[in-house]
Order: sequence, then structure tokens, then C-alpha cells
Amino acid sequence: MTDLPTIAQLIKRRAMFVVNHSGGKDSQAMYLFLRTFVPRDLLVLLHADLGAVEWAGAIEHIKATTSGEPLHVCRARRDLLQMIEERGKFPSPSQRQCTSDLKRGPIERTIRQRCKATGQTLIVNCMGMRAEESPGRSKLKPFKLHTGNSKAGREWYDWLPIHDWTEGEVFSAIRNAGQQPHVVYSFGMRRFSCVFCIMASQADLKTAARIATERPELLNDPELYRKYVALERSTGQVMLMPTKKHGRQTLEDVTGVKA
Repeated sequence: MTDLPTIAQLIKRRAMFVVNHSGGKDSQAMYLFLRTFVPRDLLVLLHADLGAVEWAGAIEHIKATTSGEPLHVCRARRDLLQMIEERGKFPSPSQRQCTSDLKRGPIERTIRQRCKATGQTLIVNCMGMRAEESPGRSKLKPFKLHTGNSKAGREWYDWLPIHDWTEGEVFSAIRNAGQQPHVVYSFGMRRFSCVFCIMASQADLKTAARIATERPELLNDPELYRKYVALERSTGQVMLMPTKKHGRQTLEDVTGVKA
């Protein structure tokens, strides 16, 4: 974990702590952790709204599990399905335009706008990535100066407050606060945000397809699964990268659910 005295100094300097909140378990646990020592008036909640491709009720869940801090919702000019249609292909682990264009870009733009509106020049951008999630995330620095955004008088840090937490610790923090994670976790989902994510496990994709067909009210777009399958057919591409074990598979191949 980042040396908390460093964070204490940033609190003393009245930094704005931006809590990136997807509505998922890691965001929820991160917020619960931060509110134990960061003054409430320094906390700002920020949600990147992914529209049709994210689970229903994300914003409502954020509001229900936080304490009324300002919640800013940002959106990109196009959603993921429009991006795929325009590009003629899906994002990939090596070319994750979905992250850069739909999340990071709008989030950073919104933070800069808030800084301009409030005159705030010291920012701690808090994100819920954990080392346990993937080899790539395990290599992330939990705390660093963001040189690209530290300009025009701003001092901007990126912080991963729960980077060293296990999944069990995440769920324990939520439970100990007397809360529940978003309902989709009760169906067996391990990840949140996009219903059908290019980084998701086959187990999560199967679960998401089952929910889409059996509980469509949990999706912002009840036709979402059918639209992903239709995009695979119209682009001639598949959502997931081929693997040595399974080769090239369509979403229907992976989930076993016909659209």
C-alpha cells in the first residue's frame, strides 16, 4: 500500500480525491476504505457511464452505497457498439480503445473541467484496480505523479488504494459495512462494468449470456447479447482473441447460448 503519511500530507493540503466508481465491487470497497480517513468534503465521485453495454442500476447502486458526496457522470461521444460499427472490429487486449475512449478520456476531461470550475489544483485520482486481477495490473505502480495531467498549474497523482487487496478482502469490506455488492455478483459474475467484456473469463461470459436471456431487466439493453452476436457476423470479426486451446470462437461458441 502507498505510504499513508504521503496521503495524509495530501489531505492536509486539501487535495481533491476523485473516486472512480463503476458500481462494481472494487469501486465500492475502495470508497468504503477511503471514507474512513479522507474528509467527506474532499471526496468527489465520478462514474463513466457506458450506456447500453453496462449493467442496469450502476448509478443507483453507487448512490445507495455512498454518503451523498457529489457524483459526476461522464460519457463519451459514442458508445462501444457504435465504436465497433465505425471501426469494423472489436477492441483487443493490445488495442483497448474501449478503455481509453470510453473511460479514461472522459474521466480525465471531467476532472480537468472540475478543476477549472473550482480552482482546485491538487488532485488524487483514485482507481480500484487490484494486483490479483491480472499480471498486467500486478505491475501497476500503486501511486505515481501523472506527468501528462500535471500541467497548467495542476499537481495530479494517480492512486490505487486497494491494489494489494484480495477479492476476499473486497467482499469482506462491503459486508462489514452492512452493504451488498451489485446484484449481478449473486449470479456468479466476477467482473462488473461492461456486460460482455473482451477481458472477461469464459465463465463470466457464460454467466452474462445466461442473465441476458433469463433476466433481461438487469441489462440496460435487453437486446444486448443479440447485438454483440450480430456485430460479430456483420464485421466478420469475433469479440475474443483466438487461443491456443480453443482457436477462434464466436460469442455463441463461448457461451453456448444462441442469440
